[in-house]
Amino acid sequence: MTNQSPVVQQRWLRSELRRARERSGATQKDVADALDWSTSKVIRIETGAVGVSTTDLRALLAYYGVTDKSAIDQLVDAAKGLRREAWWDKYRGTLSPQFLTEISYESSSVRLRQYQTQVVPGLLQTEQYARQLMTTFAEEPERIELGVRVRMERQTQLIREDGPELFFVLDEAVLRRWLGGPDVLRGQLDHLRAVAERPNVNIQVLPFNAGGHRGMFGSFTLFEFPLEEQDFAVRVEHSGPDMLIRDNPEEISFYLETFFELEALALPKGELSTVIDKVLSELP
Repeated sequence: MTNQSPVVQQRWLRSELRRARERSGATQKDVADALDWSTSKVIRIETGAVGVSTTDLRALLAYYGVTDKSAIDQLVDAAKGLRREAWWDKYRGTLSPQFLTEISYESSSVRLRQYQTQVVPGLLQTEQYARQLMTTFAEEPERIELGVRVRMERQTQLIREDGPELFFVLDEAVLRRWLGGPDVLRGQLDHLRAVAERPNVNIQVLPFNAGGHRGMFGSFTLFEFPLEEQDFAVRVEHSGPDMLIRDNPEEISFYLETFFELEALALPKGELSTVIDKVLSELP
């Protein structure tokens, strides 16, 4: 576990602790009473709302009857890993806690799926496109430059040969919306074509003639984490703050099924270049 991100370690650790408690037959209240803790502390540890010290972890494992040394060492290593600094930690106090959580999920995913209705996904944007988009939502030059810098760093962390698998379905409107004029769009479309050549990147276009579909409710991103089977989180984009869905299998399943439906409706991956050529031919 030591080579995994803090997010992955936390999700695995809390899952293992919950399973250990259930195997012991204890309720969360039983644990709290036995260790002289509040029930809310046990709940927060199991939901990942707080970390767990190695002292508290060993107390929990002893109460659950976990005696296998290798299992204990692995769990303790995971707890220590939660304190390891991640690349996004330098932005704490500068970026919102929710956005940092989204970045941590993104950076910890083994597979990322995104459907976008309005703009090119941040991970696929050129610097010029990103700056123009930031200017739409912010006036302070320092905030704009911070946003562009973070966006470019996110790309460096993920768009690499050993990075996660990235699947994107883009509404056709995304490829046709001007941000900063035709030159900016032209550069962005050329960049999309180049990035799509990477073996771990799949970009599909959902054409206007696909008709009505479930994706019309808005954009969303699915984060798939390693180690645990069917371990997902979802970011749903709104006109206000994004909404993060965690630990809600029913809602997450809805978005996963929706994404697969949109993939089936979209043009095959190999058609991206054809669509881009058509849009480029129509630019002045």
